[in-house]
Amino acid sequence: MLLILHPNIKDTDPAYVKTLAYLHQLSGVTVQHHQVSGQQQVLQEIYLLGSTHALSIDEIEALPAVEKVIRISEEYRILGRHKDLQRKTGFQYKGLNFDQNSLHIFAGLCAVDNPKHVEEMMIALKANGLECTRMGAYKPRTNPYAFQGHGKECLPWVFDLAGKYGIKVIAMEVTHESHMEEIDQALHDAGNPCGVIMQIGTRNTQNFELLKAIGKQSEYPALLKRGFGITLSESLNAAEYLASAGNSQVIFCLRGMKSEFGAPHRNMVDFAQVPTVKRLTRMPVCIDPSHSVGSRDVAPDGVLELCHATAQGVLAGANMVLVDFHPAPQKALVDGPQALTLNELDLFIKDMEIARKAYLARVAVWQRASDA
Repeated sequence: MLLILHPNIKDTDPAYVKTLAYLHQLSGVTVQHHQVSGQQQVLQEIYLLGSTHALSIDEIEALPAVEKVIRISEEYRILGRHKDLQRKTGFQYKGLNFDQNSLHIFAGLCAVDNPKHVEEMMIALKANGLECTRMGAYKPRTNPYAFQGHGKECLPWVFDLAGKYGIKVIAMEVTHESHMEEIDQALHDAGNPCGVIMQIGTRNTQNFELLKAIGKQSEYPALLKRGFGITLSESLNAAEYLASAGNSQVIFCLRGMKSEFGAPHRNMVDFAQVPTVKRLTRMPVCIDPSHSVGSRDVAPDGVLELCHATAQGVLAGANMVLVDFHPAPQKALVDGPQALTLNELDLFIKDMEIARKAYLARVAVWQRASDA
């Protein structure tokens, strides 16, 4: 059972204290708190887990701090919509809004290689008005002899350069709990010039101990990539691990499915499921066209296939794009063949602006029809 409390209510308010005292005396029920910070107000949500079937919605709704009660389904208890399409989505982080209505482009290096390339990337981002990037410091690889990333050694200069060029948020994959501690320390030492979204790669989608560790902290949002060999439902339940541990600031990323049916693309592009994830959950939805398409092949119309795929995701309502760029793709230590060049960044942004306007126009058409 989900309890949505009155907006901006504080833990010290008498109504809140009275409500919590009543809930904690319920037999066979666990009380779990979640706070949702929006642009204009803070919402408190309380989840009653356990023997809730006998509880009366009317009685719970009559408690002084409670605005609304929803009887939730078994799946995606915290992140799910539960047939309430008006439930608040997303969160705010470093002054940016991440929800199911926003769109942020995280263009950057799949793998950090050297300060020169990072700075060139940051300069290009600033010149094009972007405030977010992807920077891979820790790189899990299929081949044990392949480059695994510079790890904590590169963090100081990555964060310094982010501060220098006004980058607000970096998406950075972590593969072990210790990586969070290293990032936290490096950010602190650099004076916290930016924020970090803890990215969980497709290989770790069902690394439940890592999910629990990231879920137990609330300082950093999480971005969970869909597992490339499991169902959508299994991946969404992996996201629920994060929320059930306490961190509901979660972005879900579609990055293509591992299947020969997707050939010649690297993976079978699954961006048609953007609206599906938005319908089932309250999470903002990200797409990763670089790891879906995996090439720089050009279609007969002169447009990169990667850009066509990205536009399809944006046209379907994607809220975030992770895309590989590199100042010198031929020198990239990871996934150079799929990286776009810096002189293509302006083109990419303009292309996605067109797709975003088309998406908003499509939504407006259907809204006018429903209002008629």
